[in-house]
Amino acid sequence: MIGRFSLFPEQASTVAGQIDAIYFFLVAVSAVFSLAIAAAIVVFAVRFRRSKERQVIPTWEGLLSLELTWTIIPFLITLVMFFWGARVFITLRTPPENALQVYVVGKQWMWKVQHVEGKREINELHVPVGRPVKLVMTSEDVIHSFFVPAFRVKQDAVPGRYTSLWFEASKAGEYHLFCAEYCGGQHSRMIGRVIAMEPAEFQRWLSGSTGTTGNPSSMVSAGQQLFEQLGCATCHQENSGARGPNLAGLFNKQVALLDGRSVVADEAYLRESILNPQAAVVAGYQPIMPTFKGLVSEEGLLQLITYIKSLQAADAAPDAAPAVKTHATLQGSEEQG
Repeated sequence: MIGRFSLFPEQASTVAGQIDAIYFFLVAVSAVFSLAIAAAIVVFAVRFRRSKERQVIPTWEGLLSLELTWTIIPFLITLVMFFWGARVFITLRTPPENALQVYVVGKQWMWKVQHVEGKREINELHVPVGRPVKLVMTSEDVIHSFFVPAFRVKQDAVPGRYTSLWFEASKAGEYHLFCAEYCGGQHSRMIGRVIAMEPAEFQRWLSGSTGTTGNPSSMVSAGQQLFEQLGCATCHQENSGARGPNLAGLFNKQVALLDGRSVVADEAYLRESILNPQAAVVAGYQPIMPTFKGLVSEEGLLQLITYIKSLQAADAAPDAAPAVKTHATLQGSEEQG
């Protein structure tokens, strides 16, 4: 907890125990070898010291079994370190499919958080206990680093690109949030808290109005509104004669480009296509799309990307395609009411 001091932060995520185990194993191995080497130095210095000026110190030929011992044992220990660390690293870099997605934007000197449902926060992040949470992060200015010691997770937020990390809180409580990358004169003030809540309590918070800034519409609804305001719908249509490619079902699919390359339409590709559309023109279309750099904020980019990700292809499940439109319609009805 924030009000409690201890030598090590408490373990409050599913991976915290694994990371601590690796850390203490490395410390133990380092301590054992350091003490053994220090003891050997002392023993050899005393036993083989020259007591007389012309004393000849005896020498020994190399002992193969001894050399193999001090080569093979450290090698096996380093293999344990490597494979153990690689397994945990892969776990940390592979978020579960059912992870709750949250968007984070770093800015001097604050963390701006937006949930897909529309809830926004400043220097706070509410998450449910027992469910994986994936953070998609970027920065508006310089490199920041999202660091939660109790969860043992840290990831840089880099301007001009998206990075991600995931965690699963294992106990309810409030935990420190720091920026772990020097980002300017008030870097030390870029702090916040992560609030882990029981699932039922989190749902009540998510559906409430406390802590919400601005319009509480979902990111999909806000992205759809921005999509229409910018005139994107005039080119990106489903008919074959459209001047831009159809965006329905595009996310995470392979896209053939005009220059012969093929890329995956992930968050980074969508962001680049909005800010620098000439960098990756889709095959079969002309490079006529204007840039929206300077016209859309980082939050707006995330809303647009979230909306595009929600679009379903025409051959998708019947109940999936109208989901976005239905949500937007309901949201509009609520606002009018």
